Amino acid sequence: MANQNPEKNGDTNQSQLPVSDLALPKKPKRSKYALACSLLASMSSILLGYDTGVMSGAIIYIKDDLKISDVEIEILVGTINVFALVGSALAGRTSDWIGRRYTIVLAGAIFFAGAFLMAFATNYAFLMFGRFVAGIGVGYALMIAPVYTAELSPASSRGFLTSFPEVFINAGVLLGYISNYVFSKLPTNLGWRLMLGVSAIPSVILGLGVLGMPESPRWLVMQGRLGDAKKVLNKTSDSLEESQMRLADIKEAAGLPENCNEDVVSVPKRSHGEDVWKEMFLHPTPRVIHIMLAGIGIHFFQQAIGIDSVVIYSPRIFEKAGLKTNTDKLLATIAVGISKTISILVSTFLLDRIGRRVLLLTSCGGVIFSLASLATGLTIIDQYPDQKLTWAVALCILMTLACVAFFSIGMGPIAWVYSSEIFPLKLRAQGCSIGVSVNRVVSGVILMTFISLYKSITIGGSFFLFAGVATVAWIFFYTLLPETRGRTLEDMEVLFGTFFRWRSTMRELEKKKTEGNSDGLHTATSNQA
Repeated sequence: MANQNPEKNGDTNQSQLPVSDLALPKKPKRSKYALACSLLASMSSILLGYDTGVMSGAIIYIKDDLKISDVEIEILVGTINVFALVGSALAGRTSDWIGRRYTIVLAGAIFFAGAFLMAFATNYAFLMFGRFVAGIGVGYALMIAPVYTAELSPASSRGFLTSFPEVFINAGVLLGYISNYVFSKLPTNLGWRLMLGVSAIPSVILGLGVLGMPESPRWLVMQGRLGDAKKVLNKTSDSLEESQMRLADIKEAAGLPENCNEDVVSVPKRSHGEDVWKEMFLHPTPRVIHIMLAGIGIHFFQQAIGIDSVVIYSPRIFEKAGLKTNTDKLLATIAVGISKTISILVSTFLLDRIGRRVLLLTSCGGVIFSLASLATGLTIIDQYPDQKLTWAVALCILMTLACVAFFSIGMGPIAWVYSSEIFPLKLRAQGCSIGVSVNRVVSGVILMTFISLYKSITIGGSFFLFAGVATVAWIFFYTLLPETRGRTLEDMEVLFGTFFRWRSTMRELEKKKTEGNSDGLHTATSNQA
């Protein structure tokens, strides 16, 4: 279509435009709407973080008030991850039925009910039932928030936002630690109930906030509501062209013809992903096997290094290190939360600048050093129980802070970012679901066995064991995980499937790109000549 202003069509006038006018157009401010919605959805992760943090202090008072054993404490703390698997399994079908937005509201409502039940628990069985309900809510939130974020956010910010669930988990942990300290001054039978019950507040805020958010455009298309999907995409895309491209991709995935433009249409029945499961497990290609190893492996090692035992059982670590009063132990745990939160914020801004591998390997190396040093300090303190070893106590506290800090700059957020990047679109939902399941199961096993473990091999021996697992993790990351920063889908298809030879494949890929750019430059120069 010809431009109606003839003055802007001429080469002379075009060349006289200032440089600023020739630059690419700035992204419209409406993309901030997508960022705000995605951030609010990611805040649902704060429910898991708060529960993780608050239980570290609450179990001190629960044990005294309900007169329960260490084994019962382990079960109480760890089983929420098992319960979360139930919520995660139900979240997919629920979100297809009632929509992504109302599923987030449902997650908040279920967690609210769980927090209410835990606050009024009169015995251990009642408290476990409250944990079961809260765990269902955590599972719903853990699965649906990343899905909503990925489907709503524009491509320009999708990678950045995938790290935000870990940010809010860390913020929740810090809030839980602060809650422990604030309510520790109250009578024992009241303090721990308020610690657990106050978690209902963020779930209410989340539920009400989500009601003001739009529905996912992908879900709207799945329901045949193309008109509503167009409105959401226009508000959440960086440009009208991107909005149209996103709609075309969603229609293709939903099985709708490209020329179907009515506001309300009939959508064909979709399969339940049986072909995807076959491709992943029955007849996987080398590329799929490599991706599955990387995606599941990074989630496995994220928890197998025992980070949740450091976070939840930090008061016991500090007690073993020599801090005797509950106030001192809870103040030290607040320092742990601050260290985690600051580190994750630093990581968020470095992910797209220095790459996944550098942060991941640095993080894992730091965790190895921190765990080994913590284990050494605790072992020395155990060897000399009658002596006040101030330097060893300081070493244990410092290494606990260093451990959670190193974890948060790499292993914490990158597990979520990396797994969401490497799975192809067709396998992404199921692949990420498996990764989350492995993540929660390993976390549950660690939490339900940690006290028994350190009673068997000493607390120092436990952390030496975790340091050994972290060493294996570093070798796994170094040998099998290619860098994904700035890689296209075509690059992923080439890099994955070569396993330990991905470095030589990457060099060949870079060489071809360099040669291609050189050829393009040579051709352009020849044409100008």
